[in-house]
Amino acid sequence: MLLYNVTLIIEDASAAAWLQWMQEEHIPEVMATGLFVSNRLLKVVDSPNEGVTYCAQYVVQSIEDYDAYQLTYANALAAELNSRFKDKFVSFTTVMEYIA
Repeated sequence: MLLYNVTLIIEDASAAAWLQWMQEEHIPEVMATGLFVSNRLLKVVDSPNEGVTYCAQYVVQSIEDYDAYQLTYANALAAELNSRFKDKFVSFTTVMEYIA
């Protein structure tokens, strides 16, 4: 199993709208792809960055499922984020393998 982590730092003024959008629209759309087995959304409490830092985490069974997500869905879902919150955030992704 793998953990797909998206860390996003969003400006304070947009944080509430982004959080609502994530919970009501984006995360349900990601999960509706059927490629992830679970998810969680975390807020970093001791971030040294300006703005608010969140981590959206999605558990995927295999690298093949992750690759299928990236190939089929990721660009459209990222485009929606960029359209709604253009120039209000920075983000990066990480894929991690479960060891224990």
